[in-house]
Amino acid sequence: MAFERSMLLFFLLAHLFLTTKVAGQAYTGNITQNGPTLSPSGPYSYLTSPSGEFAFGFRSLESNTSHFLLAIWFNKTSTTQPITWFAKNSSDTALAPLKSKLNLTQTGDLILVGPSSETIWSTRLFNATHLALLEQGNLILYDRTESAVWQSFDSPTDTLVPGQSLSEGSALESKLTDSDFSPGRFKLEANQNGYLALSLVVQPSDLEKLWSSETTSGTSLVFDSSGLLSYQLANSSSLLNISQSPTRRYYQHATLDPDGVFRVYVYDKNLSDKGAWSVVKELPDNACSKTVDVGSGMCGFNAYCTESSNSNLPRLNCSCPQGYSFFDTNRPYLGCRPDFALQNCSAEEATNFGIVEMQNTDWWGAGDYIHFVTNDEGDCKTSCLSDCFCYVAIYRDTDCWKKKLPLSNGRQVTTQGGKALIKVRISGGTSLIQPSAPVPGSTTKKNRTDLVVAGAVMFGASLLIIIASMTIAYIYLLRSKRGHESKQVDLNQMGMNMKIFSYKELHDGTRGFAEELGRGAFGIVYKGALKLGDHLVPVAVKKLERLLKDGDREFTNEVQSIGQIHHKNLVKLFGFFNEGEYKMLVYKYMSNGPLTNVIFGTAKLEWNRRARIAVGVARGLCYLHEGCSSQIIHCDIKPANILLDDNLVPRISDFGLAKLMGVDQTRATTSNIRGTKGYFAPEWFKNTGITPKMDVYSFGVMLMEIVCGKRNIDHVAEEEIILTYWAYDCFTDGRVDLLVQGDEEAEADIDRVEIFLRVAIWCIQENPTMRPTMHKVVLMLEGEVPVAPPPDPSSYT
Repeated sequence: MAFERSMLLFFLLAHLFLTTKVAGQAYTGNITQNGPTLSPSGPYSYLTSPSGEFAFGFRSLESNTSHFLLAIWFNKTSTTQPITWFAKNSSDTALAPLKSKLNLTQTGDLILVGPSSETIWSTRLFNATHLALLEQGNLILYDRTESAVWQSFDSPTDTLVPGQSLSEGSALESKLTDSDFSPGRFKLEANQNGYLALSLVVQPSDLEKLWSSETTSGTSLVFDSSGLLSYQLANSSSLLNISQSPTRRYYQHATLDPDGVFRVYVYDKNLSDKGAWSVVKELPDNACSKTVDVGSGMCGFNAYCTESSNSNLPRLNCSCPQGYSFFDTNRPYLGCRPDFALQNCSAEEATNFGIVEMQNTDWWGAGDYIHFVTNDEGDCKTSCLSDCFCYVAIYRDTDCWKKKLPLSNGRQVTTQGGKALIKVRISGGTSLIQPSAPVPGSTTKKNRTDLVVAGAVMFGASLLIIIASMTIAYIYLLRSKRGHESKQVDLNQMGMNMKIFSYKELHDGTRGFAEELGRGAFGIVYKGALKLGDHLVPVAVKKLERLLKDGDREFTNEVQSIGQIHHKNLVKLFGFFNEGEYKMLVYKYMSNGPLTNVIFGTAKLEWNRRARIAVGVARGLCYLHEGCSSQIIHCDIKPANILLDDNLVPRISDFGLAKLMGVDQTRATTSNIRGTKGYFAPEWFKNTGITPKMDVYSFGVMLMEIVCGKRNIDHVAEEEIILTYWAYDCFTDGRVDLLVQGDEEAEADIDRVEIFLRVAIWCIQENPTMRPTMHKVVLMLEGEVPVAPPPDPSSYT
């Protein structure tokens, strides 16, 4: 096993090396007409700036291992080394085979030629005598008078660096994907009409505007040497001041990413080999919500966009709805196609279709052909099922919109509200999906009748067949459990398929429950690895113990609550084991453990990552409260129950205390719910009905801990320090800086620190009605709505 791990590490390092830059000797001087020549095959493959912070030369390609990219990149960053410029021709990227050469000719042209001396790219100059790579990352060609005759800053590709501008009439063009440098789908242009515009490339010469600065007096997008990125106006003022980080401490670049978002990235030079690039600003905000009047939108026809991200390198993700799949999994932006035969317009055909629900999802303004108002969601479903033109209905409040294919501008965001009712085939042809729940007025009754008639014809006694089938199924289930064979069960009422694991699988997969990850009120969590499909997947197995007399009900609630939800900030449940008194849940393993590991102590995460984690947790809670078909209240929000995945994306875990809240929600009271000291809402002790505002209070306490990096209850010199009291005193005294003293990144972003603190204080108001909803918390943290100064949390009596 040690040998296998060593070999795996070797290949991973080899892959990382090959995808960063080509092995070869660096040249540190200027290149003249007399040489040297740069080539992927050496002896010199790249040129460095005087300090070595930037490099210019050949980079290998992950998507095309036989060719190389002529590029400029950050040379001293220890993780990824972002490319800031690359050679492009008028219609495509210039790629060089292994034995290509770049040299400055005697006629004064910088030219890249292939192995057969064919021209791949050139600057088309006739008077350059030498070139140099400057400290700012600007490649400049000079003539004999030392005048610049060409520079890379004047020919931007997808990136700007400090000191560079996007002048009027020029544009940044995205790559196709992170690893494919072919021309992409998005363009950011300093328009000659005076505004900054982000557009989707519909055809090579046609654009559909997604966002603009809405001004007609602009001249250029300037990334000045101090780190301020702004859109300069004709009257010498500026618009969109979207970044300000000192360049002395940070490397910076602003890139139009393949997903169509213009992002500002920073890298702390002081962290040396421990550094990582982080996003400090995105333009536009809420990119998933941007639409085009004609065309597919951000993700292609029938697909939808989600703002799924990790803590420092976010990306918009394109996904297919259930029952659909990508035309090309390597190019998801091409959109999705249905996996089933489409509906014809016969009356009988309508019974072959059912509905799958997707919360907070819409294909905005696309394919709408009927709109009506109804107080009954079932009317919206039934209307779409009976209409052969309808493939999606959107139900929001009392409105029902019916849509036909293809669908455009798909998006799934927590602020969307409502749900998409997606029609899929369930019988009578190719069928790859079952409906998530029986649909009123659909096929359930007819199918049962058909089965009874068919049974009577074939066997003469449908009742005996049903009894026999149930008996056989029961015996088979018992035998499969006793034989420790896992079964796949269709848990329609839970909204998903989960695996029922055998005890032997979990015992063997955890090496006899050998490695303990943690303990809680309901039991112990063990690390393991289980085969799911064709892959061995790391898992966390939660072995439930010391259940109350209604432990079966608690267990069922947890399975249902987790099994039916899908969100980037919620832990994923793979399956469960339930036999007699033994109950276990199998989760996706979160490699970075609980949030407590990274917000307390001297090794806490930097401020920008902590802020992203706070927003992610808020989004997850908002989904639990407002996005699920049945409201879910967690009842034990605290850092120990927030787990971090490989990319430090926060995921809310441990729904053992959660209750599915329906019409009888007032029957569930705090008297039979267990929480954690320090995170209780005041009403927790009053035996009142459980409400989402209890989670809001707990989140507010945790938000203060994330901001300050200190525990809510701490003991210093035998004195108990309550963080919420101290934080409010600092706020009223105008000394918010004391809460983040010594945290340079937070101190430099003190305005956002204060906004987060204001939100936290609103969340911990003793009066539950004064606390915001989690939906509003998300909007406040994301800067979508202003945050008023909060009152004293204890002023309510």
